Amino acid sequence: QVQLVESGGGLVQAGGSLRLSCAASGRTFSRYDMAWFRQAPGKEREFVAYISGTGSSRSYAVPVQGRFSISRDNAKNTVNLQMNSLKPEDTALYYCAAKDVTAGAYKYNYWGQGTQVTVSS
Repeated sequence: QVQLVESGGGLVQAGGSLRLSCAASGRTFSRYDMAWFRQAPGKEREFVAYISGTGSSRSYAVPVQGRFSISRDNAKNTVNLQMNSLKPEDTALYYCAAKDVTAGAYKYNYWGQGTQVTVSS
């Protein structure tokens, strides 16, 4: 079991940067693969970035490749999403998610409440 709380969202101009953080409870954070998802109003939730439990593997959705970077600090029970060169289409509610060994492939069984990112043109 793990509880997730996102922070760091806000309003930023196009071309700017934001750093999102996800704080996790629990004693075995390194056992969880982590990811970021986002959902814009009226649209479906979409995958953004993934990082394995040890941080040795990372992957990104095509629209954010080269602009976003996911990282984690297992000693601090945190996962971060550095977002650079932000575009208006990045505007969405961003969710932190975790998966343990009971979850199926590409399925996450723990979710945070979300943090809003708004990019103005």
